[in-house]
This record gives sequence, C-alpha cells and structure tokens, in this order.
Amino acid sequence: MITVPREDYRDSLDELRADVESMGTAVLDQLSRSLDALETDDRGLAREVIAGDERVNRRYLDLESDCIDLIALQQPVASDLRFVAASFKILTDVERVGDLATNLARHALAARPDEIAEVRVREIGETARDQVRAALQAYVDADPAACRAIAERDDELDASCQHASETVVRELVASEPDRWEVEQLLDGVSRLLLTIRDLERVGDHAVNIAARTLYATDGDPELIY
Repeated sequence: MITVPREDYRDSLDELRADVESMGTAVLDQLSRSLDALETDDRGLAREVIAGDERVNRRYLDLESDCIDLIALQQPVASDLRFVAASFKILTDVERVGDLATNLARHALAARPDEIAEVRVREIGETARDQVRAALQAYVDADPAACRAIAERDDELDASCQHASETVVRELVASEPDRWEVEQLLDGVSRLLLTIRDLERVGDHAVNIAARTLYATDGDPELIY
C-alpha cells in the first residue's frame, strides 16, 4: 500500500475542504446568474449558465476521485473517515445544486415568472442560495451550531414555496384567458411551478450539506434522512 508522510496527509484533507468550498462557490455563482436570467429575461446569460454546467460536472468527478483515493490509499479512521465520507456526499449535493441552477436557466429561456403570477421568485431564490452559502460556510468552519440553524430556517423556505405555489394556482383558477391563450398560459404556469419546486430543492440540498457536516464534526446523524 502506498503511504505518504502524516503532514502530507493532513494537507490532503485541508486541500479537500478547500476544493469543496471552491466548487461550492462556483455553483453559487451559477445559481446567482440563473436568478439574474430569470428576473431580467436575459437569454444569453441563461445559455451561459447551461453551458457552464459541464465544467461543474467535470470538477465534481475529479473531486469524487480524490475522495476515493484518500480512502483507498490512506485508510482514514474515526473523525477523518467521517470527514472524507461527508465531503464525498456534500460534493454530490453541490453538483445537484448546479443541476438545479441549470434547470432555472432553462426555465428562463421559456418565460418570465412575473408575467404569469405575482410571486417573489427572486426573493425565494436568494433565500435558497443563502441557505447553500451558509451550509458551505458551516462545512468550512466545522460549525455544528450553524448546521442546526440551517435546518431550522429551511421550514421558512418551504413555507414560502408553498405559498408561492398556491398563489400561482389561485391566479390560474381566477384567470379568464381567451381560448387561444390557454395552452400558452398553462405552459407558463407549469414552468413557474417547476421553478418554485427547484428552488425548494436547492434548500433541501443546503440541509443535506448541513447534515453531512454535522455528522463529520460530531458523529451526529440526527439530520441525515
């Protein structure tokens, strides 16, 4: 079995933490840009976000391989093993947030949400994005208290998403479109509901990141589901 000096091993763990943070920062940028595209109807920006997803996917595969190498070559135990395993899972959540940012960019190519119903898509999106940012910071800081706070705040995001979805449905029921507009209206409503759902899922991944971090820091699986 190949081994490396202990100090190099510790450096590898620190590098993994920094790499996860770096990938998270890139994905947060993708998410912010997709929210901008939704708000401003910037189709060029939406296409840039979609094109950028491939870079995120490649980075994810590289870091996943690094985690496997650390486990296979160094055989970490106890807290180190929990950290590497948690980082492996957090990378998956971060990559999926990137996928959701791409979904939002595709929705931006189809219709502007504020033209369909009075819902605060940007506000919901920023809340979800901030949840992910806070979860990543809790991971970097190994902060269990911050992890628990993130899980508590997710209930507020869920309530906002539910209220927004109900608003869309109420406005659809109350509308009286001309017959030729019905298909276009239903397509727009469908995409708006998908946008809200995707933002809620971004928040779910933030909770997952917090849960993995809590497990890594305390060995506590209470938020794992």
